[in-house]
Amino acid sequence: MTTATAIAPLFLSHGSPMTALEPGAAGLFMQALGRLLLKTAEARPQAILALSAHSLAQHPTLFVAQRQHAVHDFAGFDPALYQLHYDAPGAPGLAAELQASLPALLQAQAMAGLDHGIWAPLRYMVPQADVPVLPLGFSPRASPAHLWALGRALAPWAERGVQILASGSITHNLRRVFQGGSAVDAPEIAESKAFRHWWAMQAAASNWPALLDYRRQAPHAIDMHPTDEHLLPWFVAAGAGGPAAPALRIHESVTYGCLGMDAYAFGPQAPALAEALSITRQVR
Repeated sequence: MTTATAIAPLFLSHGSPMTALEPGAAGLFMQALGRLLLKTAEARPQAILALSAHSLAQHPTLFVAQRQHAVHDFAGFDPALYQLHYDAPGAPGLAAELQASLPALLQAQAMAGLDHGIWAPLRYMVPQADVPVLPLGFSPRASPAHLWALGRALAPWAERGVQILASGSITHNLRRVFQGGSAVDAPEIAESKAFRHWWAMQAAASNWPALLDYRRQAPHAIDMHPTDEHLLPWFVAAGAGGPAAPALRIHESVTYGCLGMDAYAFGPQAPALAEALSITRQVR
């Protein structure tokens, strides 16, 4: 990487695949976020290192390709969703650099394709699909502490202009979604609200021990995450941001009454990004 411009690592809740067709509040936020990230040549990411709850592997694995494309890794949705595409350059050079620097930590596999947790947000953030994308798979059996350590190892690349983009869901219990009748604008249930509030407060206070131990300490943790693969990417982005700066919630909304769409920024650059987004909302 040749740039010295540091970029705040991000966590985005990607929600249902239908977000790609029906942006809602979260999609509009992603558009505004993308405009800020692409505003100047100096701020523009050299590449996007993307990890999603839907790109999983036994060990941390870079999926390397010259070109990437959208994978429709879902079924039973509006036929128009399967017509959407996202064809972006890959980042084999970044993959080689990462693997050479972290050979004991990262594996590499020749594979093209972006799951919907990556391409759906990127359609809003980088609509021209002209920033190279490198997917990073992780194990759903990894602990939050292990993934925090992975993020710490990746932190130097965020300092050098790589956008670390983690994608999942701040709350994710699909049984609750279906029980609620699948109305996208259903009122938020109390358990979701309590969990999201607790998470935002601990993040703002840099209470990393509580967050790493969230399954015992957070209210309704098991209810909101029966399995935690949709929250685990948060810890990679948080680790990349480092322990010195708080994690800032830069967007909050809910779909289906319990599917949280919150977004977070990490590291020393997070406050400036949060302020810029706030100014953007005020202007609108």
